[in-house]
Amino acid sequence: MMAGNCCPCCPHTTGASVPLKLSDVSLATAEQLWCTSRDQAVKLRMAETGPGSEAPMTIHQMFLKTVKIYGDLPAVASKKEGQWVTLTWREYYQQCRAAAKSFLKLGLERYHGVGILGFNSPEWFISDIGCILAGGFAAGIYTTNSPEACQYVADNCEANVLVVENHKQLLKILQIKEQLPHLKAIVQYKDELQQKLPNLYTWAEFMKLGEEVSDERLDAVVDSQRANQCCTLIYTSGTTGNPKGVMLSHDNITWTSNAVGAMTSLQHGVECVVSYLPLSHVAAQINDMWICMRFAGATYFADPDALKGSLGTTLKEVRPTSFLGVPRVWEKMQEKMKAIGAKSSGMKKRVANWAKSIGLQASYSAMNGENVVPWGFMLANNLVFKKVRWALGLDRCKNCLTGAAPITKETLEYFMSLSLPLYELYGMSESTGPHTISWENNFKIMSCGKVVVGCQTKLDKPDEDGNGEICFWGRHVFMGYLNEPEKTEEALDQEGWLHSGDLGKRDKDNFLFITGRIKELIITAGGENIPPVPIEDAVKAEIAIISNAMLLGDKMKFLSMMLTLKCIVDDNGEPTDELTPEAVAFCHQRGITATKASEIIASKEPAIYKAIQEGIEHVNAKATSNAQRVQKWVILDRDFSISGGELGPTMKLKRGVVVKKN
Repeated sequence: MMAGNCCPCCPHTTGASVPLKLSDVSLATAEQLWCTSRDQAVKLRMAETGPGSEAPMTIHQMFLKTVKIYGDLPAVASKKEGQWVTLTWREYYQQCRAAAKSFLKLGLERYHGVGILGFNSPEWFISDIGCILAGGFAAGIYTTNSPEACQYVADNCEANVLVVENHKQLLKILQIKEQLPHLKAIVQYKDELQQKLPNLYTWAEFMKLGEEVSDERLDAVVDSQRANQCCTLIYTSGTTGNPKGVMLSHDNITWTSNAVGAMTSLQHGVECVVSYLPLSHVAAQINDMWICMRFAGATYFADPDALKGSLGTTLKEVRPTSFLGVPRVWEKMQEKMKAIGAKSSGMKKRVANWAKSIGLQASYSAMNGENVVPWGFMLANNLVFKKVRWALGLDRCKNCLTGAAPITKETLEYFMSLSLPLYELYGMSESTGPHTISWENNFKIMSCGKVVVGCQTKLDKPDEDGNGEICFWGRHVFMGYLNEPEKTEEALDQEGWLHSGDLGKRDKDNFLFITGRIKELIITAGGENIPPVPIEDAVKAEIAIISNAMLLGDKMKFLSMMLTLKCIVDDNGEPTDELTPEAVAFCHQRGITATKASEIIASKEPAIYKAIQEGIEHVNAKATSNAQRVQKWVILDRDFSISGGELGPTMKLKRGVVVKKN
């Protein structure tokens, strides 16, 4: 453990003292709470006392504080030839400084972008942080983006440098580089270069480029940065129109990271996470990079094929203390465990079912604050729960988190029955990630938790049931959209509240529940406002063979629904025609031997179609009005996927794309 000043081997740290009180802080002059120009600053939404009044700090100040105290602890780790290779916080800091110098050498200009296109890795983090230290804007680009989508982001942030993972991603950039007037260099961080081109560098070449740049020159750039200036751009996934560049300030990131970690009682120097969700998305970036930096946690990088099956192996090796999964990740774990359970002997099944009933009871008891441990819990824990947690690699995991898209009650209760409750988060890119959080002893099923301490929630224009538009206030609220004043004014009202576009309500204990999305509301020909997600979730929970459900009914006389069947996904993330074990079991229970979706659809298999109709009727029976009943439905030929364009990078349904394609 390090304490006090950095050791002599640390790079120069002039002007890098960590502010402890407000009088130490120097902010850039700012008149407004928002801006849309790259070189402007904003007024911080600071509270006068208590949470929200903490002294602001830059990324560099936060980083340096961790290096000074925890410099010898592991910071990032990745697999090289089957072995974990680790950088300590001090080594990591030195590499970020080296990258910053190389960016300066390549001509990175102040307030210009560095686009990063690749799977999670130490090089991704070092490029991002190095860019910020050098005075640029770090901008992640989704690896699934087309060349045209890459061009839009790179041009919008006026990228001087693009960092790509491999030849496949490089080819996208080579197709569009003539349309990028600000581009000066490309860096490829994995594999050998397949062709030598001017201003194209390997990672090793890039890291050496800045060796002649002096510490004084870099320190001058670092010292000129202010906490209320932009340092990162998060590009929204563009479900409607082009993506918008969400401008996040140093304070957005450093304050939010501290507030979230403190609220969930993270311990300095002991936490570790597995990084595998897209880093171009705010959730992964805050969780994997920034909260870990604030609390000196270690980030272990999964293999690029994590979501195709290797994630389980990584979790078992790392045994993280917290794990963030989008709903589809938890659903896939659930499907896998159910498939294993289906093959168990009768005795094993009976023990598992008994244990799960005890687990669900115990989880609900803990959730309700009753602290009553049901009889048999210790036995169930030893026989089943401990083994399941160990088999999943989640035996040390205090926070199993889910966010970025809605999750079903069925999946939440399944994990509660294994004494492994999932804690829901809610937020946006525009709120630097989380706005509400659930954590141990502070969660309610189907709620996305309580507001981050120091922030506020307002429900705008509530109806008679208390449902209103969820609006955010706090130091996590973004600066504005880069070069988009009109869109910024749509998102932020005159007082500076961020309007989410989501509908929600609060219960007596201040837990927030999402009840719909304003833009997704279906308005029927009869003028009824219908939120589609609860009906879609109910259908998926009721009918085990259904993978995705999408409600239709805008300007129509009645509701209809598009359904997809649960099918196995191939190594490229493409849905195949093969039914999952759970879907096959659903068929077998009804005397049907089909193993392919096409077999069921081609013959409109009567037993399956009847079962689906009965499930829809069960859901309809609980509808709050006749207008909310599903009258017609159709099964589509293939399931939705990211590669097919129907799902966004975090598995959110792109309704417009589905309608166009079908």
